[in-house]
Amino acid sequence: MVADQFSHVSAWVFDLDNTLYPPHARLFDQIEIRMTNWVMQELGVDRPEADHLRQHYWKTYGTTLAGLMREHDVDPAPYLTDVHDISMDHLDVDPDLARHIRSLPGRKIVYTNGCAPYAERVLAARGLANLFDAVYGVEHANFHPKPDRTAFDKIFARDGISPDVAAMFEDDPRNLAVPHALGMRTVHVAPDPEPAAHIHHHTDDLTAFLSNLVDAACPETKD
Repeated sequence: MVADQFSHVSAWVFDLDNTLYPPHARLFDQIEIRMTNWVMQELGVDRPEADHLRQHYWKTYGTTLAGLMREHDVDPAPYLTDVHDISMDHLDVDPDLARHIRSLPGRKIVYTNGCAPYAERVLAARGLANLFDAVYGVEHANFHPKPDRTAFDKIFARDGISPDVAAMFEDDPRNLAVPHALGMRTVHVAPDPEPAAHIHHHTDDLTAFLSNLVDAACPETKD
């Protein structure tokens, strides 16, 4: 039973984009447009070159921002403010997801490569505000992004999480490698599975997956 493999978990770490909301909301599409425009303006390049650079930054450093900081000494604050200035109109409140997250035993946090103010806006639009003990953005990891080991070390040390009693939910398989190495239970949240030794579980429906965990832990809460 899958729930048995989470019986030791007392800390639940959730990524944000395409994890706490479904990919079909296409929220990140808006961010990508703004990131490309920002690269074009900041570096004085055309769109094809900006797309090429962003792909290079993502593969090499983990995020566009990390590449801009490393190769061009870009100030991260204006960048994060600009690229996350997007509409939340495509997000729906999910009361079932909220109920299951609320019922999870132990500490619950959000950890995103975006910034914390943006994460708070997403959580509010999804009806998930005030369910988490903490919300961490890339700024809380001194702008080291996932999948960098340093990023995880900084966030987990800051929060006091013990990885051996924690679980990580993520849409990007790369970002589960370090949590797995640290001893966390790993869950890939995405439409399609990507089998890998560092991924324990896959789900295309986070709400349903959490429902199974909560119902097993607290059967008396079932309707």
